[in-house]
Amino acid sequence: SQPAKTRSTTTKSNAGSATQTFTVNGVSFKMVSVQGGTFTMGATSEQGSDFYDDEKPAHQVQVSSFLIGQTEVTQELWQAVMGSNPSWFSGSMKHPVENVSWDDCQTFIRKLNQLTGKNFRLPTEAEWEYAARGGNKSKGYKYSGSNSFGSVAWCVENLPEDGTQPVATKQPNELGIYDMSGNVWEWCQDKYYRYDGRKVEGSFRVIRGGGWNDFVARDCRVSFRFSSSPDYRFFDLGLRLAL
Repeated sequence: SQPAKTRSTTTKSNAGSATQTFTVNGVSFKMVSVQGGTFTMGATSEQGSDFYDDEKPAHQVQVSSFLIGQTEVTQELWQAVMGSNPSWFSGSMKHPVENVSWDDCQTFIRKLNQLTGKNFRLPTEAEWEYAARGGNKSKGYKYSGSNSFGSVAWCVENLPEDGTQPVATKQPNELGIYDMSGNVWEWCQDKYYRYDGRKVEGSFRVIRGGGWNDFVARDCRVSFRFSSSPDYRFFDLGLRLAL
């Protein structure tokens, strides 16, 4: 078979963050450059009383510079890499891919890296939260890009109909990243752990950001944490790439 055609270009997003565009088998996707820094992770003051126990204690974390997907991985990108589309809501290829497990994501990333010669991966939980908060451009919002949930996120409260929505149809956050609150939950690379050091049994992986099927905005906050078994699939669970 013919090798995949891949290329990348670098530009500036409207928010001023550099982006790189990659093209795989005719499908392009953008990665946003996130400058490293130190931030407070967890139940910070803007979260008010909405935080849960496993978001405490808030603590300082240092993150190195990285790239993260401007959007969640779309169905068209997954199709271009894998040759199939596992999504429940497959009416538009511009919707985020969902119904994928952490294990499925690892297979997708291995194939993507074979096609591109890059080292794409899932973001760490700290990278995910740092990017969701706007990195070193953060304005301290409760959700990713706003204190007004409806301007940046899709969930049951504001859906025109049940299901995922096309990526990048809400406002971006401070770095020009879309849908880090709502639309689909996003797998992180890390095993789930407790900030307070309490032992956690099993191999559950972190998922972040909330999804379209959430009935409360509380679960789409930048510090909200959840986890699931690495073989779990559901119709509001997808991924975002890091590099």
